[in-house]
Amino acid sequence: MSEGQEQVLRRAWEAFCDELKRAADIPLRDPVPKHIADRTAGFEALARNISLAINFNSDYADPRYPELIHYFDPVRKQGGDNTDAVYVGATINGTDTYRISGDRGTARYFAVTSVERGQTPWGGKVAQTLFAHDLAVEPDGRFELICSPTPHPGNWLRTSPETFRVTFRQFFADWERERPMKARIDRLTGDMSPPAPPTPDELAARLLASAKWVNESIEFWVRMIAMWKAMPNTFRSYKQLADRAIDATPGGEPMVAYWILPRDEALIVRVRPPECPYWAVEFGNFWWTSMDYRYRLSNTNCHYAQLEDDGELIVVIAHEDPGLPNWLDPSGFAEGYVTYRWMHAQTCPEPQATQVKAKDLFRHLPKGVKRITPEARREQLATRRRGVINRFGNL
Repeated sequence: MSEGQEQVLRRAWEAFCDELKRAADIPLRDPVPKHIADRTAGFEALARNISLAINFNSDYADPRYPELIHYFDPVRKQGGDNTDAVYVGATINGTDTYRISGDRGTARYFAVTSVERGQTPWGGKVAQTLFAHDLAVEPDGRFELICSPTPHPGNWLRTSPETFRVTFRQFFADWERERPMKARIDRLTGDMSPPAPPTPDELAARLLASAKWVNESIEFWVRMIAMWKAMPNTFRSYKQLADRAIDATPGGEPMVAYWILPRDEALIVRVRPPECPYWAVEFGNFWWTSMDYRYRLSNTNCHYAQLEDDGELIVVIAHEDPGLPNWLDPSGFAEGYVTYRWMHAQTCPEPQATQVKAKDLFRHLPKGVKRITPEARREQLATRRRGVINRFGNL
């Protein structure tokens, strides 16, 4: 190695670290809440997303050598990750032909999307989406999908010149019994020679791109959540507030509200879920990352929620366990977001939120509202961790 190459590597590492240092400003300025939990979580989000940035910009960045990777898991999160989800994807291009094959799994909601480059760190427009009902799957769960710019017989996902990623979304209703997809991706066209190790200049570019992506992606979601923070307890969809195309979940626009909750108050959210194959209530902090979902009650869905006898869903956000089945635990945070998803529904009911003093909570709830015993609560929590292990394996 020459002295010049050594200098390239040294400067590359210094530039990478300097860019990450600049990210330290993000959790310490407005509109970030001044609570210690929120500011600490901001630095945690930065640190945890370094690995995802390197995956996207270095490890799995070359569309000639695609691999299906997990975007998020119980610790690496971003962008309003669905607590019920496994997000899997690969870097591809819009010119080659790719084959994805394996076991489809049994997730209640399933979609695969070809994503085009756009104005956000996650891309922009969607070239095409296929849902579970669009895919031909063998009785034993096996499937094969072709991704390409030209039509193919069987399962085919169209790509475009701007396509750079394929993403699978799997949303699990029954965490313990539904199984995740197990699949591989293979490129079928083009040069099949193995990848070469990066040169110093190539690694320098990848490291800097990774550090910039950490900054840009976290800052993007700070700007986005500020729009909801301006109207607390009001549910609005992304399309109602934002003017950019984004690779959002297809088949149902998430309804999001921002909550700000002092220790002595509670938030009651009421709605009648529509008829649909899958619906969920998600819960997270200012950083648009879900609360811990292994050890805390940070969501509910169409499988686990207990509806009232008249079909109403009553969710309560409170710092202390109120003994209600659909409790969302703020996990030490004083503010954050709550999201309702109605997937493939004919209607989109808007949840209604009412903020009350915690001591007066039951005065604002129906008489005979459903309750939960301490024993049932313990089992509710134990189910979550078993379900996470079923979904992600041994992390």
